[in-house]
Amino acid sequence: MPDAVTELFSAPLTFNWTLSFRCNFSCSHCYSRDESVDELATADILRIVDILVEKQVLFINFGGGEPLIRDDLFEIADYAVGKGLNVSMNSNGWLIDAAVAKRLRASGFHSVGISIDSAEPARHDDFRNRPGSFDRAVAALEHLRKAGVRTTMSSVISRINYCNFRDLLDLARDRRVAQVYLHNFKCSGRGFKNRQDLDLSAEEWKAFYLEALQVKQQTGDLLISFDDPVISSLPGYDEKSLVNGSSCGKLSLHMRPNGDITPCGFIPLVIGNILRDDFETLWYDSPILQKMRNKEASGKCVECGAFEKCLGGCTARAFAVYGDFNQPDPHCWK
Repeated sequence: MPDAVTELFSAPLTFNWTLSFRCNFSCSHCYSRDESVDELATADILRIVDILVEKQVLFINFGGGEPLIRDDLFEIADYAVGKGLNVSMNSNGWLIDAAVAKRLRASGFHSVGISIDSAEPARHDDFRNRPGSFDRAVAALEHLRKAGVRTTMSSVISRINYCNFRDLLDLARDRRVAQVYLHNFKCSGRGFKNRQDLDLSAEEWKAFYLEALQVKQQTGDLLISFDDPVISSLPGYDEKSLVNGSSCGKLSLHMRPNGDITPCGFIPLVIGNILRDDFETLWYDSPILQKMRNKEASGKCVECGAFEKCLGGCTARAFAVYGDFNQPDPHCWK
């Protein structure tokens, strides 16, 4: 495959859209649980869909908060799919029963991701601070499968699961999940507050990724995906991305419940508002996005031969820990 592109697309491929910060869970690592802003009315949300279609954005992924908290989620999805957008969603699964799964299918959701962070029910429930959440999440996967909705599973790697992540893969197989995302720990929001208890050391991250990449190479019945640019220097990592380093601000943007745009959900810097500001000006000229797209090596990255590929690792994590896009990713073991 070709090397990563250097030219900027005319718009992000994906908008990760937080319709609401409200949630029925109180997870230990959540980036947004302590945030609160006014939510847009349905009519304004549909106006935003029109803007995204006009700018030729291809994908919307609804996150949160819990997307199903919004009573108008199905109306929004119906409208977006009707306009030609590819719509997906991430959920904790609590509110998905058989009837809701059928409505998600009818609304045209391309896929629905369910968050499960441990194959041990008690450990997952404790991490999510909600008794019974594991059983409801697993049941949601089954409801979605029976309704004909493609399912994915999202697992945030942390101290509670990095030694037995293979059990999560087995759970996904058992529930006929199409793809598992092994997400890196972002250190944002409550993740920063609980970092000492939940995050791994740099050497532990290296050991985890070496094992996980080996498992991925040996796995043919399940898609396993990572979202961490810091692993690009490891042997066995041969995935090709459209861009080097973090994709946020290059291939994707994040939208808050009031229409404010941030580079990603884990970087709480507002570049503008989609209903008030000219989108193309924000996309091309935002000083924040410019800095993210043109990172400069600093610290140990200056002498590192992997910088061209990883560009310092996860920008959100560097910003959360050091307040500086250009600092080396604190997870980097090099």
